[in-house]
Amino acid sequence: MTEAPWLRNYPGGLPSHITPEYGSVLDAFDAHIAENPDRDAIAYFDGAITYRELDDRACALAAALSTRGFGPGDRLALYLQNDPAFVVGLLAAWRARAVAVPVNPMNKAREVTYLLQDSGAAAVLTLDGLYHSVLREVVGSGSTAVRQVFVASALDDQTRNDRRVLPATAAAITGPDVVLLSTVYARFAGQACASAPTDPASPAVLTYTSGTTGVPKGAINTHRGLAFAGQIYREWMGLGSDDVILGIAPLFHITGLVGHVCAALVSGCRLVLVHRFEGSVVLDAIREHRPTFTVGAITAFTNLAGAEGATKEDFASLRAVYSGGAPIAPELRERIRDRIGIVIHNIYGMTETTSPAHAVPLGVATPVDPGTGALSIGLPVFNTRARILDDDGTVLPPGKLGELAISGPQVVPGYWNKPVDTADRITGGEIRTGDVGLMDAEGWFYLVDRKSDVIIASGYKVWPREVEDVLLGHPAVREAAVVGVPDEYRGQTVRAVVSLRAGAAVTDGELIAFCRDRLAAYKCPRAVEFVGELPKNAAGKVLRRGLR
Repeated sequence: MTEAPWLRNYPGGLPSHITPEYGSVLDAFDAHIAENPDRDAIAYFDGAITYRELDDRACALAAALSTRGFGPGDRLALYLQNDPAFVVGLLAAWRARAVAVPVNPMNKAREVTYLLQDSGAAAVLTLDGLYHSVLREVVGSGSTAVRQVFVASALDDQTRNDRRVLPATAAAITGPDVVLLSTVYARFAGQACASAPTDPASPAVLTYTSGTTGVPKGAINTHRGLAFAGQIYREWMGLGSDDVILGIAPLFHITGLVGHVCAALVSGCRLVLVHRFEGSVVLDAIREHRPTFTVGAITAFTNLAGAEGATKEDFASLRAVYSGGAPIAPELRERIRDRIGIVIHNIYGMTETTSPAHAVPLGVATPVDPGTGALSIGLPVFNTRARILDDDGTVLPPGKLGELAISGPQVVPGYWNKPVDTADRITGGEIRTGDVGLMDAEGWFYLVDRKSDVIIASGYKVWPREVEDVLLGHPAVREAAVVGVPDEYRGQTVRAVVSLRAGAAVTDGELIAFCRDRLAAYKCPRAVEFVGELPKNAAGKVLRRGLR
């Protein structure tokens, strides 16, 4: 056997194949508006927006965009935090048969300029603070194609039916092409808008990769791909209209975009947003809104597990919790379960697979590979094929390490205006992920590391994740990252960077000795550096490249 077995049913009773239900997320959204328009779509602090209100706002913004010739195929950049305005902008772009371009709100002028230029965005929806600190300079330079700027505030919608225009915000927004979002809602109220796009294969979102392997590239997430990915979450996690999704992943990132927004719109349930992740604020939202599902980076759950005053009862409403973005050490998962009572299930995907490609069935015990100590990322999700390949593209048998390759309805057709990069990574609908892992005889998949992160020490391959898992098994260690550094004798040597748990103490020598008791000598760190926090991207993934 060289590929995952195509079982009729996965563990837990899930079928291996389902029938795609929608051609776009808008199809599902329209169905829920028709069925129950007054159901709350978004909860934001003490405010709420119904499905009908959400659509009215999206139609108003779509109408405002059209006044400057914005239309089918144009791009609307969403330079926002986890605010209701993000969802409004996403739906407005789709109502206009245009394309949304989420932009990391931590990006500065140089990075924003690149994304606007590369995507050719004609309009931007942003927050007042980001407009003043970054966007005004970028748009004012004339180096982009932006013709319209719409500005929202993080304080908008914090109470139900909030229609305030903050004086300081209004006074500071100037320019003929800069408009407050609240003004758009008032000026274009009652505007009719288009139904779902006619072509499910057309681009819905350009989601830019993190750039960990080079210049960020705009993955073309199609309407069909987003709808199917949202349906995967609905069916795999059993989401329905009574569920409440806690939005802790950044919405500009593929996990938040699909696992929060698309999953909620496809399932017809409520989405809880809190502007951005702060442990105490998220804990308050959990206590108030009693969410039933969430997905996020393991760092978010580590933060919540350490939040002051957090109890298991606070998290009791969460019946399904998933984590993706980076492999999880088994010891860390157990530590979080013991502290706050949640059982984290693995999920794996990437921007180019429109989020989910593998997941552990809900309630099923996650196996650990005895050879590498890796916690399984799960089984291929519905309608998805996964293979382990060698460098020549030959399919490897179970137990052999190689590169993970994935094909399925959610795989993007390519990168925006980058045919060479597309041809290099995506062939015949299958993407070479760059992740190294293996499949066991039962069809479970395990990741070891990124191909680009492998350390070659004295001719031996060292996979950083294996060493990191060992370090995370030490009771004093909170976070760990391992990188290769140049060494004249060995070529590379292993260096660890760790942060410690509050009140804990340990020496570098003790950690090295701890590793030597558990790893072959060539895998052990030769040096350990202590830091307060490891560098991470907005999705919570540790940036090994920055450490190197």
